[in-house]
Amino acid sequence: MPKAIDKPSKVVKEFREFIDRGNVVELGVAFVMGATFKTIIDAFAGDGKDNQGILGGILGAIFGGEQPNFNNKGLTLNGSFLPFGTLLSAVINFLLVAFVMFSIVKVYNKFRSAAAVPTTNDLLAEIRDELRKNNGTSHL
Repeated sequence: MPKAIDKPSKVVKEFREFIDRGNVVELGVAFVMGATFKTIIDAFAGDGKDNQGILGGILGAIFGGEQPNFNNKGLTLNGSFLPFGTLLSAVINFLLVAFVMFSIVKVYNKFRSAAAVPTTNDLLAEIRDELRKNNGTSHL
């Protein structure tokens, strides 16, 4: 019977350690930010459905039609409608999201490398070099 009690407490402890690492919290924040960012992209480039977005409206106005909505553009081939406007809107959305995520990761990596903590060996080497410089010796 004690093993049954120890096992759940071990699982709870492991779960707590997993949560405390920060990975789950960071993943949750990233998910919420990504979902929110998608609404911005949809407002700009459209969602490929009812919302044409600013870019879709501009493209629809350029290509003409009764309603300036690029999502409704397509080609009829043997009686079947091929909605290339919807596909193009989805591709534009993907490229915008990918570019912004690339930019964010690039900036994050730049800050991360700038704030890199020196290792113990690096610190010891700096101390050694400083001592050599101050003592005028190079045989340490």
